[in-house]
Amino acid sequence: MTSAHLKQGHSADLTAESSDPHCIAPDTAAELLRALPWNRLAVLGDSVTAGVMDPLPGYRHRSFADRFADALAATRADFAAVNLATPHLSLGEICRQQLGPALEFRPDVVMVSAGGNDAFRSFDPQTLRSQLSSLLTPLAENGAFVITIGLFDLARSGLVPPEHADGMACRFDELDRITADLTQTLGGVHVDTHHHPLAADPSIYAADRIHANARGHAAAFAAIATTLGRHHPSAAAT
Repeated sequence: MTSAHLKQGHSADLTAESSDPHCIAPDTAAELLRALPWNRLAVLGDSVTAGVMDPLPGYRHRSFADRFADALAATRADFAAVNLATPHLSLGEICRQQLGPALEFRPDVVMVSAGGNDAFRSFDPQTLRSQLSSLLTPLAENGAFVITIGLFDLARSGLVPPEHADGMACRFDELDRITADLTQTLGGVHVDTHHHPLAADPSIYAADRIHANARGHAAAFAAIATTLGRHHPSAAAT
């Protein structure tokens, strides 16, 4: 998948999701985002934002990007979105494959979750910072508000073999620091799901062995909506 329009108009959350204290109802999310001045969303990243594979029973087949698009679409008639996220890409590959189409779409807000695959490969913080800057800076300079999403802590979730866990935890910590720093420099918002209470809970990764089951996406979306509701100037002014 190189691009796909985000789906809209899904039914309300199922009981299992709406009863989770880390999740929020769609109407609550829409109200939190109502004042935000965005009509065109582009989603970029490696695998997390691309969609939910094999969700746990009782959860919807939707990523946190789908949920974000739904909440914005519920508050404005002329909303449009494109999801360019593709599984298994490195940051360099994301820059080469997704930046151009994103700029052509002319978004006023972008959501980016990237770098996780780099943490599992030849991780070099300086290279990662340069590549992430090359991805985010042109988007911001072309008028898009940048939202970056911290990756759930795979290393501390029990998915990484114990002998490698400490080193991988350091890599993911560094990735989150670099991402947050660059986003702040560009005047955007970094959503800290990396330190979310569920981030080290292996059960949120159980459905597809990594981090794409729907409980994790619902929790990440709740963090996105509440963070933007608190920190974006347009929302804070209402």
